Amino acid sequence: MNNSSALRLRKVAEADFPTQFGTFRIHGFEGSHDQLTEEAVVLEMGNLADGPPPLVRIHSQCLTGDVFHSLRCDCRAQLEIALKSVADEGRGLVIYELQEGRGIGLLNKLRAYELQDRGADTVEANERLGFDSDLRSYLLPGAILRHFGLKAVRLLSNNPDKVAAVESAGVEVTERVPCLADVVETREAYLRTKKEKMGHLLE
Repeated sequence: MNNSSALRLRKVAEADFPTQFGTFRIHGFEGSHDQLTEEAVVLEMGNLADGPPPLVRIHSQCLTGDVFHSLRCDCRAQLEIALKSVADEGRGLVIYELQEGRGIGLLNKLRAYELQDRGADTVEANERLGFDSDLRSYLLPGAILRHFGLKAVRLLSNNPDKVAAVESAGVEVTERVPCLADVVETREAYLRTKKEKMGHLLE
């Protein structure tokens, strides 16, 4: 089933984007679905049409990690792994979705932090706030992959839900490439919860 068919995708901008990892093209997309509009930024490098399936990372926004270098999570480390991996290969995509806190939003994520400081794990904290453990939708990334004409990718992820979402969009995942951050004490419990309660594939 192609779940991305129900989403209306609109590309709004494209520009050169030099970074410390190399020069990308940056694209802005809007996706409309069920009267909601989502936004995503895509960093593209190299010729995606020729050669083997390109490396792709679907990354959910994490202000606390990506911007403020939080060590409560592994988000910034995974983003840097993805950018470096794509740059090393000279081709690939990093899709950056605005789905803060597994979809609950920034301020609710901070409320979840407060509950975690009192002993809850990340799943329990979300549930105590009245949310599912993970509210993210991957309809927009699926539509973006189809926009780029990709029929097969190598997905840089530890999350089996992302693999399933990409394949449900009609794009084959020929390889799941692990995206493993260093284990440090401040995020050890976070990673354990990801593995034990959310099924993430963390060796």
